Amino acid sequence: MQKYSRTAIALHWLIALLIIAAFLLGENMVDIPGITPTKLKYFSWHKWLGVTVLGLVAIRLLWRLKNPAPPYPDSMPGWQKLASSSLHGLLYVLMFAIPVSGYLYSSAAGVPVVYLGVLPLPTLIDPSPEWKDILKSTHIILNKVLLVAFILHVAAAFKHLLIDRDGIFKRMLP
Repeated sequence: MQKYSRTAIALHWLIALLIIAAFLLGENMVDIPGITPTKLKYFSWHKWLGVTVLGLVAIRLLWRLKNPAPPYPDSMPGWQKLASSSLHGLLYVLMFAIPVSGYLYSSAAGVPVVYLGVLPLPTLIDPSPEWKDILKSTHIILNKVLLVAFILHVAAAFKHLLIDRDGIFKRMLP
């Protein structure tokens, strides 16, 4: 069974870890009441993670376009190949849409994004209470969709490892 390249594997796991960290940080920061130094620090870290994920996903997509995924095994049913391709497509869309919606939400809220505390990123839209609410809701909904897609992705991976034993899982291991 053909494996993914080392670059694809490294990007997959690095992006996965950063997304999990950003998700958990996001869940924790919104539960902190009021505006506290800790909450502001968490918001900054959350944004830094989001910008990093966006950059790495762009690199990953460019890599993927030049280095296609290994083919599925012939034993894999067509509906599973279609489901897998569709889920991967959804994950890519979400990995772009979530950081962009968060970035736009920040702009609409009038809060600048300063990457790693040193690099101010451009404000893409003017502050707007209407857009702020819409983009906040969009960001939250997209994250919920990502959580479901992530669970499906992990469940499918373990199905291939424990039930099918077809080598699919091992293609993405270092």
